Amino acid sequence: MPLTRSPHRSYDRPAKRINWRDVVPWVLLLIAIAVSVLPFYWVLRTSLSMNSSLAANATSLLPVGFNFGAFERVFGLQSTQESIAQGGSGADINFWVYLRNSVVFASITTAGAVFFSAMAAYAFSRLRWKGRNVVFSAFLATMMVPPIFTALPNFLLIKDLGLLNTMLGMVLPFIFMTPFAVFFLRQFFMNMSREVEEAAMLDGAKHFCIFFQIILPNAAAPIATLVLLTFIQQWNEYFWPLLVGNSADVRVLTVGLGVFKSQSPQGAPDWSGLMAATLISALPVLTLFMIFGKKIVNSIGFSGVK
Repeated sequence: MPLTRSPHRSYDRPAKRINWRDVVPWVLLLIAIAVSVLPFYWVLRTSLSMNSSLAANATSLLPVGFNFGAFERVFGLQSTQESIAQGGSGADINFWVYLRNSVVFASITTAGAVFFSAMAAYAFSRLRWKGRNVVFSAFLATMMVPPIFTALPNFLLIKDLGLLNTMLGMVLPFIFMTPFAVFFLRQFFMNMSREVEEAAMLDGAKHFCIFFQIILPNAAAPIATLVLLTFIQQWNEYFWPLLVGNSADVRVLTVGLGVFKSQSPQGAPDWSGLMAATLISALPVLTLFMIFGKKIVNSIGFSGVK
């Protein structure tokens, strides 16, 4: 005879207690995400607003007078009269010229810095020569020197060479090795197996052949990570391009945005146009970071095992 449950018997399970040790970290994480995302949202909100209405609705979380006029001003699709009518400054931003200069500046400095840093890292990790560790320690000590201390000597050198307001003068201080890049790649090279290199040496391969045909192909992941980190840093560089390349034909985006902000005939900056230009200029870097962000995290572990 089958057993039946009594309708008067309770099978309710005891309610689970909330584990605050699990809840608190999630709450803190959500707060950190909100704090990080809010500035980007505010840039987007301002760029989609009408500049003439921002002052009267400064606390509004939504775009004020929603329109794409700011982006039209950035791309040069608005006349001066239309720009002033929407609260813009009527100034010309030359966005495409500044974008081209930023791409050239960041690409050349990144390629040079990564290449020469890889060669220096190979010398510090593989070649045996007297005083190697002392030189490497002194080289790393330069990381503690603020860049502002070297700006004046570099500026005087570029001025004496007659390279002010030239792309060559802008890239020269950044095109060679940097302490962080050398340290980053040296740690990876030291963890790589030497067996393949020793076999290549027995076959008569020289150091340049080993470097280009063995070391660089096996270090593709950390080199790609270093390329991305260096490119982002150079893309955001402001002080040196402002100091050396302030003419319109070599001006980069970061300097161009500062000049655009200062050109305010109506007494107030064109915040909508400025935020639109900032958003567009940040998109390439954000896209690269979203694509290669996971590789950056994995490569920072300095794992040289293939």
